[in-house]
Amino acid sequence: MTVYPDPLQPVFQAAGVSRETEAAGAVGAGEVLRPDTAPSVSGPTAHGSDDNAGDSTVWTPIAEEAARATRVLHPDSLQLPRPARRRVLTVANQKGGVGKTTSTVNVAAALAIHGLKVLVIDLDPQGNASTALAVEHRSGTPSVYEVLIGEMSVAEAAQVSPTSPNLYCVPATIDLAGAEIELVSMVARESRLKEALSPEALDPIRPDYVFIDCPPSLGLLTVNAMVAAQEVLIPIQCEYYALEGLGQLLRNIELVQAHLNPTLLVSTILLTMYDGRTKLADQVTSEVRGHFGDTVLRTVIPRSVKVSEAPGFGQTVLTYDPGSRGAMSYLDAAREIAEYGAEMGSA
Repeated sequence: MTVYPDPLQPVFQAAGVSRETEAAGAVGAGEVLRPDTAPSVSGPTAHGSDDNAGDSTVWTPIAEEAARATRVLHPDSLQLPRPARRRVLTVANQKGGVGKTTSTVNVAAALAIHGLKVLVIDLDPQGNASTALAVEHRSGTPSVYEVLIGEMSVAEAAQVSPTSPNLYCVPATIDLAGAEIELVSMVARESRLKEALSPEALDPIRPDYVFIDCPPSLGLLTVNAMVAAQEVLIPIQCEYYALEGLGQLLRNIELVQAHLNPTLLVSTILLTMYDGRTKLADQVTSEVRGHFGDTVLRTVIPRSVKVSEAPGFGQTVLTYDPGSRGAMSYLDAAREIAEYGAEMGSA
């Protein structure tokens, strides 16, 4: 009887799993093998021949993605450096749909998975960051609304995200939609969040990073976020309309610097939704880099279906599809942010 080779055997070998083990269900569908259990994978030469003729393992796209996913989910040798001091960053852009919430949750998750403690403040009444981090945010849940009006501390409202034990989120509920109206009559209305994020209030959590996800507007909630923060992270979509609103955002930041928070700094600009098939994306990228220089991260976040799908499953892209281009790009962006934070102390 003729025995035909199993076409999937090289894939299982490259991932470090035998055909029999997989059939027995020893490795689950969502489980990724650690790097120390996977054999080295040799790739084909430029002419399509295998350098190691006697080695049965071959390069495959599935094996490569599995290796990338392993590096993301099991970062034993990729711990990111801690910042010299606690960093509080406001993620702001009054234009909607530029990737504010997506960038907030994915950068936060990347930092948390790689050993840093991160707190996300969901200051958008839509509560999308809370959804992506899979924390409860139904009406009546302790939320940022209670924190702003002084009924609860940040530590009491914070929930641990299933994404990582290092990742905390203060959720937003529908109650936040009316908060701007209520804040108008309050004393020091622009500084409510700053008072809530005092060092003493954050000490029970002890985060290395605090990210404040702003609503797509320049109202009182966004002003509170800018007064509370030390730095601003601006996501910019690689399209013309995103550039149009950037000038207005920068003017508002200057007003906050002049009257409310003189130490506020635009420290990071992240280019998102980059489509390499279009000349416009390259033009926007060149223009932003030419104007802002080193403030713009080297990493560019590509358009990715996986990034868009992940929140529907209550996940970040790093847990939904850790081997995808989007996950690797956000991991690279988080690494740049962490390295800059570590350098701030030595500067």
